[in-house]
Formats: sequence, structure tokens, C-alpha cells
Amino acid sequence: MPAIASTAARNESSFAFDGLLNPLIFLTNWSEASRISSSVAGGSKLKRVLILLHIPYDLKVSDRLRCAPGCDNGHPDDGMRSHERTRGLLRAPKLAWDVLVRGRYDFTYDQVRMTASRMAWAKRFNLFKASANLLHRRLRPWSMPLHMQFELTNYCGLRCPVCPTGSQAVDRRPQAIDVGLFERVMNEVGPHLLTASLWAWGEPLLHPRLKEILRAARKHDVITLLSTNGQCLNQDRILEALVQEPPDYLIVAFDGLTDETNSQYRVGATLAPILDGVKKLAELKRLRGLSAPLLNMRYIVMNHNQHEVPQLEEFARRHDFELLTIRNIFFIESTTDTQTSRRLAPSEEFWRTCGHAQGGNVRRGDFICQEPFWFPTIFADGTVVLCEQDYNAQLALGRVEGDVSFTRLWRGSRAAQLRGIIRDEMDSVSFCRTCPYVDRPITDFNVDARVLT
Repeated sequence: MPAIASTAARNESSFAFDGLLNPLIFLTNWSEASRISSSVAGGSKLKRVLILLHIPYDLKVSDRLRCAPGCDNGHPDDGMRSHERTRGLLRAPKLAWDVLVRGRYDFTYDQVRMTASRMAWAKRFNLFKASANLLHRRLRPWSMPLHMQFELTNYCGLRCPVCPTGSQAVDRRPQAIDVGLFERVMNEVGPHLLTASLWAWGEPLLHPRLKEILRAARKHDVITLLSTNGQCLNQDRILEALVQEPPDYLIVAFDGLTDETNSQYRVGATLAPILDGVKKLAELKRLRGLSAPLLNMRYIVMNHNQHEVPQLEEFARRHDFELLTIRNIFFIESTTDTQTSRRLAPSEEFWRTCGHAQGGNVRRGDFICQEPFWFPTIFADGTVVLCEQDYNAQLALGRVEGDVSFTRLWRGSRAAQLRGIIRDEMDSVSFCRTCPYVDRPITDFNVDARVLT
């Protein structure tokens, strides 16, 4: 499954018009992409990812992406470091002009430069209201979400040891989101939403009505990101859905160039369906003249696979990927024992600089959590949470059902109360105490991102 729901994927998430206007710059992993999933499972939220702004479908991929490996002004989906917020505030006047007058926003998402252009007025005003709100992190935001994570399924065929689903820490009933529920929520938030990460704590390609979900998402001018472990990517049903109703970005997460290496973390995975599926997708795109989905190879560096890093770019090019993103692992400490952390943490100094100490995460004190103010997650049963890390919905806002709308939950008194707790009393919240996002030196999760075409 895509690892930190996104992680997200997950999944750059900082806004102050780039500490304010960057809630779209999330993890994902896109995170991956962290959200997220985020980072462990390739996603994000990005989280994780993480994430692009409004980018019209008729733009070519080469026009959308400007890769900047090493660029330092991106953030994952959950928050920002204090120095990133200050830097963003300094950019606020120009960004305000670009967004409100030109309908354009240039930003860096998890090491990848992107441009959102021709944004509708509803999105422009929502961005402006969100940026103003983030100056004080108001408990009742003026804005609707800028980014949203949709859990298509909460089950997966793999047993990744750091993932709450893989480690069987998720105790919610396995299910796939109802298509009608997905359409209802998308119709409500779509006019304001910039990005939608179509994964959380499960493998999204296992949704039995994936094509209908993707079609519903494409009715709205929202950037869509999908993160997968690729184990069913070569199935005809999946290929048909991805070609006929393509998401903008397809993050394919695997962490080894051989089955032996990959399966050490992604327990139960094999490379054959991944590479076969990507090859077929690339060929279908060429035959039909399609620019989407952009095929992103996502690789998480750990102790057992760090020796493969020099080979990654050649491997990705040879197997028809258009983007390569590399990150090191981070740990969800509530689901990861010390022995597993020590076994997986990279030993090479370069890869240890992003948060690892004694095989666990380094604690830092300058993290400003923005997640509850612009990036909610809706689980497969309609339950809404303010943070994807609340994977068992301990602090749920409620459930979208009957006459209970998403907007009612988002603007309600319970949401305000819970934002206050997360904002002012983070140490009292279990999933905040073990949050993996607070431990990064910066809030990027990708260490490198390379456009290959």
C-alpha cells in the first residue's frame, strides 16, 4: 500500500503564501506525493504528498514540471519548520499578486517545481482565505480545504512493517469507499480544492469500481494523485481505468531493483506486475497521445537497499518512468518497534541526515502543524479526520452521511475544539506525539526528484 497516507503521499504543505500559500506543497508522499502515503508507502500525502496546484489537463507534462533537485523551498503536507514559514511570509506580496490577479502560482513541491495556472476564482479566493487563516491558525478556518485525502480502500495485500495497515494496527473494518459518497464529497469540495490524493491507509487499485471513482474526480478541476504498490497494475481492468480516466500523477512505490531487495520491506510484493504494468501504460499513452498519468517511480532508501541508489535513474529510464523521486524512510513510532527501526534505518551518513538517531526519529522543536487547517482526510466509511496520522479515527469530526455534509463537519464546533487541542496541546494527542513529520530537518520528504523525459 502507499505508505504514509498521505502520507502521501501525501502528500509541500506550507503556506504563508508559501509558508502561507504552500499548503499545497505536501508530502506524499505526493506524498508521497506525503500525502500521503506518504513516505513509507509511497504516497502522502504526500501525504503525502503532497502537491501541485490547479493545472489544466490540456497542459503537457513537460510544461507542468520543472524539476529542481536540491531546491529547498518545498514542504510536505503536514506542516512547516519555523524558518520556512518566515521565508514564505517574505514572498507573500508577489505571491498574492500572482494568485489573485494572474491566477497563477509557482511553487516547489517536495523537490519538484510546479506551476498552477488559470485557476478559477473560487480556488483563488480559497487560497487567499487559507493563507490569511494560517497566520493565526484559526480554529474555524475562513477557507475550505486546499488539499484533501480520500481513502479509496483501507486494506492491502502487502505487510510493510512500518505501515499501520501492513502491521495490522488499523482496527477499522476493511472496506472500499462508496462511489456515491465520493461523488457527494467531491461535489462539495471540488470547487475549492486544489489537489486530491486518492489513497490513505490501503491500496487504491483494489477498489472494485476504480474507474468510476477516477471519472468522478475528473469532473472537477482538481489535480489528482494516485499512489500504488503496483501489485495489480498489469491487470486489464486497472489499465483501462488508468487510461480512460487518468489521474494526473501515478506514483508507483517500490524499494528494490530485485524481488529479494524489494520484498524485505514490501513483504509479499514482486516486481513483475509493477514493471509489466508500467510498460503497458507507457505504450498505451504513446499510442493514444496521452500525457497523463505521469509515471513516477518512488523509492524509499533503507539500510538494505541503499547500495542500489546509483542505479536508480538508469533503471527508471529503462522501464519507462517519467519521474524519479527518492526519499529515506521515516518511522511511525506508534507502529514500529525499536528492532525494526534499527534494521531499516540507513547506515550511510547522507541518508541518515533526515531524522534518524539510534534507528529512530530525531525530535525537533520548531515544527508548526498546519494539517488540521487545510488538509483533512476522509476514510472509506465517510469518517472525516483532521490528520491522516489519526488512522483509527480517535479524534474524528464525524461521518458524512444523511444530512451531515462535509462542510458542516469542517466548520463545526467539534472541529474547532480538536484543532485547538492539536494546535495548543500537541503532546496530549497520541498520534501527534508519535508524528513522523515533526522530525525532518526541513519538511521535504523527497531527497531528490528527477524529471526523466
